[in-house]
Amino acid sequence: MLYYIFRLNNEAEMTARQGSIWRSGVFIWGLTWFLSYVGVRAVVEHPGTTSTTWLVIVVLLPVIPAALFLFYFITGMKELDELQRRIQLEALAFAYPLALLMLITLGLLEFVVKLNPDDWSYRHVWHYLVLFYLLGIILAKRRYA
Repeated sequence: MLYYIFRLNNEAEMTARQGSIWRSGVFIWGLTWFLSYVGVRAVVEHPGTTSTTWLVIVVLLPVIPAALFLFYFITGMKELDELQRRIQLEALAFAYPLALLMLITLGLLEFVVKLNPDDWSYRHVWHYLVLFYLLGIILAKRRYA
C-alpha cells in the first residue's frame, strides 16, 4: 500500500515538474543568452574607439548565460517522460545531420564560389541550426500525435 502511495505522490510530483519551463532556468537563461547576444552584436557592429581586448571580453560575455541555458536544458531533459525524450531525440537526430550537411556543403561551395560573408558567415548560419531542431520537433510530434 505504501508503495502505491509513494508512486502516486512521485507521479504527481513528476507531472508538476513537467512543463515547468517558467520555473526552471531554461527560459530565464535562454532569454538572457538571447538578449546578451543581441547586445553584443550591437556593440561589436559599432565598436567606436574600444580596444580589441575589451571587445574580446564583451564577445565572450554571452558564453556564461549560454552555458547555464544548456545546463538547465539538459537537466530538464532528464525530467521528461519517455515520449518527450523520444521526441527530443528524434528532433536532434533530424537536426544534426541536416546541419552537418549544410556546413559541409557551404564549406565545399567556398572552394568554387566566393560566398558573401554578409550572408553565409557563422553569425548568419547558426539560425538555421535552431530552425532544423524546431522542424525536427514538429515532425516528431506529428508522428506521435
